[in-house]
Amino acid sequence: MAKKLTGLQIQKLLPKTNCKECGSNTCLAFAMKLAGAKAELVDCPYASDEAKAVLGAASEPPVKGVAFGTEKNIKAGEETCFYRHEKTFVNQTLIAININDTDSVKAIDKALADVAEYEIDRVGELLGIEMIAVSQKGSDAEVFAALAEKAWTTGKRPLILCSKDVKALEAAAIVVKGSNSLIGPATSENAEALVEIAKANGHALVVTAPSLNELVLLTAKIKDGGFNDLVMQFQTNSLAEHFQVNSLARKAALKDSYKPLGYASVNFIKDADFLNSSVTAINDICKFGGICVLPEFDKAQLVGLMALRQNIYTDPQKPIQVEPKVYPVGEPDKDSPVWVTTNFSLTYFIVSGEIENSGLSAWLVIPECEGMSVLTAWAAGKFSGASIAKFCKEVGLEDKVNTREIVIPGYVAQISGELEENMPGWKVIVGTQEAGDIESFVKAKFDKYLN
Repeated sequence: MAKKLTGLQIQKLLPKTNCKECGSNTCLAFAMKLAGAKAELVDCPYASDEAKAVLGAASEPPVKGVAFGTEKNIKAGEETCFYRHEKTFVNQTLIAININDTDSVKAIDKALADVAEYEIDRVGELLGIEMIAVSQKGSDAEVFAALAEKAWTTGKRPLILCSKDVKALEAAAIVVKGSNSLIGPATSENAEALVEIAKANGHALVVTAPSLNELVLLTAKIKDGGFNDLVMQFQTNSLAEHFQVNSLARKAALKDSYKPLGYASVNFIKDADFLNSSVTAINDICKFGGICVLPEFDKAQLVGLMALRQNIYTDPQKPIQVEPKVYPVGEPDKDSPVWVTTNFSLTYFIVSGEIENSGLSAWLVIPECEGMSVLTAWAAGKFSGASIAKFCKEVGLEDKVNTREIVIPGYVAQISGELEENMPGWKVIVGTQEAGDIESFVKAKFDKYLN
């Protein structure tokens, strides 16, 4: 087990210039962040070679990161906290769809097309499937390699090549060289050969063993041999056991800096039943899964998993927010009504969606509120009559519209007087507290604008 250095021990190896270029006021403050795994040594531009040598392992994320794809922009691992509220989760659970070399050509083509085309827009973020798993169920290495090449060419996503045949894996790894994919599983019997194949073709390696103790020995042996782009696959017999093992491994890596278990995990879901596979995938997304391989493409299943994953992996300290500006909802003109709300993405998309669903075309003013919700922004002084009026003036709202009425959220009715004082000639209309009531509010207040 790696010895954890204290902040004072780390500070002795830093340049002690207090240059602040790392983002901390002093080298000691930076050292304390390093000790708490809240910063990385690369943030210090003047770290000596000695410091890099000594602190290299200590400053690494406790869970080794692995990058996939030609741009290496798809990542698993690099986590530094056990619970999201401690800091934030870093790299979301990657979702992959499995295809087998024994599937019909029609089924394979449809699955690859579905994966390539799948994309949903949720609160301003485009969500999609990150990887494709290619599993060998047959015995022909050439068929397996041809499918891998087809999946890479068609899907343009990094692959997870899964086979017990070393020669088949080698053939497939060669034809997708440069894709920075994942191959395996490596066991105590074939690990040496698969490490060489992974090295030669630039892929990461799945490592598995019947028990956690045997897996520890294998990952340590491979790392000592000079290869460390690893992903663990646990061999478990139930959902409860998988939950337990995944949690134990993550806790050992984070709390005890236990490097042999400091890797992301991959889980191949075998049960194609909608409910069972959904529950297993939810468990992976909620509890430390690195890569979740679904047995088939199912839009109904994916939309729920994507929404759950986005919610969990959104940084709680950095809410998703939209650009502050005046947005058209529908096809508004200069005489259309004006509404205002905060730039928290969820608030914006819900409010704009409800306005549009009501049949109303309107202008939606979105001032800078640092991504806070209505009440939070108001309590923080970011959504006041003065700040809204100032923003409206900056964006030239009066030149964009003829109307002099503006609708504010019902939860902040108390700012109406202040807003009217700061926007002379304007009338403030207090809207609904809940977005679900917007449609009835529109019909009562703005029926003349409806077709």
